[in-house]
Amino acid sequence: TLPCLPGARPCIPKDFGHGSPVCVCNATYCDTLDPLVVPAAGSYVKYESSKAGKRLERSEGKFQSSLSSRGLLLTLNISALYQHVKGFGGSLSDAAAMNILKLSQPAQDNLLRSYFSESGIEYNLIRVPMACSDFSVRPYSYDDVPNDHELKHFRLADEDVKMKV
Repeated sequence: TLPCLPGARPCIPKDFGHGSPVCVCNATYCDTLDPLVVPAAGSYVKYESSKAGKRLERSEGKFQSSLSSRGLLLTLNISALYQHVKGFGGSLSDAAAMNILKLSQPAQDNLLRSYFSESGIEYNLIRVPMACSDFSVRPYSYDDVPNDHELKHFRLADEDVKMKV
């Protein structure tokens, strides 16, 4: 388990010339968030990011029983539940794994902490593509032998063994 950094650390923006800054995360620094806290009943917490420079900017508010001004109206019916959210996460593709493995160990630790720890965005799910995807450096599958219905030639690719499993 990676240790969590105490308190929020602000984003240090870096622009690669496309007008959409990213936050620096390297071997010595990575921005963090304060731990998430469930708001009081009737209240909400909103996190907003924007091209203008906001990065998970936190704001709070209270739900209103009626719309007092013109604008978007969002109606919540808390008595009707349709699904259960198991969590949030992302995809770990070949390309992502290759880039993570190119980082120094301290930079890898900071990056993973920013995704999975309480001082980060608290991902708890990861999707791993089976065989190649559109983010692989080459096309491959687990068994390219025609009519091998018994999968006698099945094998994991190097990408799977070195980066996914």
